[in-house]
Amino acid sequence: MFKHPVFSLTRLGAACAAVAALAAVQPAYAQAQAPAAAETVASRAPELSLQATASSEVKQDTVRISLSAEVDAPDQPGAGKKLSAALDDVVKRARDVKGVEVRTGGYNVWPNTSSKGKIASWRGHGEVILESKDFEAAAALASKLSDKTAISNIGFLLSREAREAEERKLLKEAAQAFKDRALAAANAFGFSGYRLSKLELGGSGGSGPAPMPRMLGAAMAKDASAGYSPDVPLEAGEVTVSIAVNGTIVLQ
Repeated sequence: MFKHPVFSLTRLGAACAAVAALAAVQPAYAQAQAPAAAETVASRAPELSLQATASSEVKQDTVRISLSAEVDAPDQPGAGKKLSAALDDVVKRARDVKGVEVRTGGYNVWPNTSSKGKIASWRGHGEVILESKDFEAAAALASKLSDKTAISNIGFLLSREAREAEERKLLKEAAQAFKDRALAAANAFGFSGYRLSKLELGGSGGSGPAPMPRMLGAAMAKDASAGYSPDVPLEAGEVTVSIAVNGTIVLQ
């Protein structure tokens, strides 16, 4: 005959007592952990954000001369072809000069309208850019090309190579300034030292061209028919190159 299992009342009572005991212990354990976590947060070392910079004035080492060419034609295709031919001729003549980088710049063709609003002709304007660290060579080439172009702008800039070399020097100064400031800040707040937690580097300056006053460019253009004149100064200015060190330190 099949027999049903018989549960022991003694075992059932023991299991219930164990569950009740576990439920009573868990809240007490959680309460014991809360003060410990709060104590860990309270004992965490303070952090401090700092910035240090280093900068210098560097003379611009590159000249950029813009040469403009203008053409007229009765129709748009004719103006475009005429302008392209003029720019191509200037570029070919300029490529023979060593040490001067040559490239085309702006290119624009637009209509000339009559008083009645009708298109009377088409006009084109384009640029050839000369860029060089040899100021005299660039200026002499601009004068040579003055039979087909006019000097529209002269500017100076700091080359990427010169800027990066200066930034490497400034980085050491900025890093040392950051270390000195970090130690001084730690001592000011009653700590003997610090450790680095985060660092970021930034820099600026030296990349954009500084335009020359128009009157100087006009003087060169006026004198271009007779060749480059040493009396027309090509004196570059200075630009600020800077390095910034931003970081977070942990006081110890």
